[in-house]
Amino acid sequence: MNTEYSFSHRHILGMEQFSRDDIAHILTTAESFKEISARSIKKVPVLRGRTIVNLFFEASTRTRLSFEVAAKRMSADTFNINASTSSTVKGETLIDTARNISAMHPDVIILRHFSSGASQLMSQYVQAAVINAGDGAHQHPSQSLLDLMTVQERKGRLDGLKIAIIGDITHSRVARSNIQGFRTMGSEVHVFGPSTLVPLHIESLGAVRAPTLRDALDNADVVMALRIQRERLHDPLLPSLREYAQRFGLSHETLGWAKEDAIVMHPGPVNRGVEMSPEIADSPRSVILDQVSNGVAVRMALLYLVGNA
Repeated sequence: MNTEYSFSHRHILGMEQFSRDDIAHILTTAESFKEISARSIKKVPVLRGRTIVNLFFEASTRTRLSFEVAAKRMSADTFNINASTSSTVKGETLIDTARNISAMHPDVIILRHFSSGASQLMSQYVQAAVINAGDGAHQHPSQSLLDLMTVQERKGRLDGLKIAIIGDITHSRVARSNIQGFRTMGSEVHVFGPSTLVPLHIESLGAVRAPTLRDALDNADVVMALRIQRERLHDPLLPSLREYAQRFGLSHETLGWAKEDAIVMHPGPVNRGVEMSPEIADSPRSVILDQVSNGVAVRMALLYLVGNA
């Protein structure tokens, strides 16, 4: 990495904003924070006096909790706002919500929203740093960064790997973020899923559209299964979950097409028996829980970097 490098991003909105040096710096910073979670006293004062607001308009377990854990482990003051208990249920717009929160002078706002571009919009109306925790089917940068960290830990590198992403590509902000992130770091990304759930323009993002599941998995170093996002499937784009599991789910047989040391990933939550069999989810090749652990470290790094910008 460039020895004169300095992190210059005020907001974390999407993977497209990051250079290779940016990603390397974030992962190095995350690695330096990871050991804090193994201490008996899991707290450092690096963000003492900072105020962080979690504003979530969609359900979340891992992302929301890991951001909160990350903030508290760095001694920040954290506040959680659920859309169901906020003034948005009374008709308040996102812009007005942003302005009102900004008037309370937080340092960082972490936003998850069902509309693509919501974080970008909010960043224009607040003085605080904004971190995108998922906006519609657009971007989920912290998820991509924790995935990159997990792969780097297991494979020792990110350059020259074959990454296979299987499932609902169309509705997946994780897929978009990871295609950009892994491509930036020198990996080749192959995608496969039902034809109704793979965008026609996917090659424009730099991904390779695999014609079959076997082609996608053949010689893959990393296999990532995506959740079928039933909450976003407003049209009958799948015949049935049972048929999906038979044609696109990961099993011992299909995973045999990948490299012998290929690892299995999933952004969660896993629909067992649909995206992958329970045996694969719980196998030694699965790094799903490593992803969760690394999520705390990556989000600590992001909060530290924007909180001290």
